[in-house]
Amino acid sequence: MAEAEATAGRLSLYSYWRSSCSHRARIALNLKGVDYEYKVVNLLKGEQSDPEFVKLNPMKFVPALVDGDSVIGDSYAIALYLEDKYPEPPLLPHDLQNKALNHQIASIVASGIQPLHNLTVLRFIDQKVGAGEGVLWTQQQIERGFTAIENLIQLKGCAGKYATGDEVQLADVFLAPQIYAAIERTKIDMSNYPTLARLHSEYMAHPAFVAALPGRQPDAPSPS
Repeated sequence: MAEAEATAGRLSLYSYWRSSCSHRARIALNLKGVDYEYKVVNLLKGEQSDPEFVKLNPMKFVPALVDGDSVIGDSYAIALYLEDKYPEPPLLPHDLQNKALNHQIASIVASGIQPLHNLTVLRFIDQKVGAGEGVLWTQQQIERGFTAIENLIQLKGCAGKYATGDEVQLADVFLAPQIYAAIERTKIDMSNYPTLARLHSEYMAHPAFVAALPGRQPDAPSPS
């Protein structure tokens, strides 16, 4: 694995093409217009347990962002770091209520949906409960979280073109990968979530989101 340092001032992102957490970080970097070096951490090969990577992220998760002497090993922390270092275009609004809503939606995805069906959890469920049970668990967790977010956005009456208004913000950075994974991998019926389905269409038409898609990453398998 490559040494843990950014090349000549260029940021490095340790990523895995299919990781939704890495997907978030790629979107944030693209939105900020920040050039970065993509460094592959193959989760299926266990490269997250490589001693050199563990120095970057002791939790053995991707992504990890290296910016000179700064190492950030969490997608939420990476997004906030980029927001502080590259304030334009902003990912968080000045309005306190809308800002809190962005954090709330991002937190539902980051702590209430995605960790409950990551690779480690699914392997444990399949081994301890039975093969295929992990899929049912995943669907349940996504549907529970999507119901909450759909209702939250409708209750606040704040959805414009994007989740919390007419500009892309932090909530969108977290929603886009989760919706994409739900559609492409988990086969969630998005007709139950019309707002989220509409947002997905917007994300798929936005260059920064399209460039961050799993299949467009250098470590993605070639189409058969």
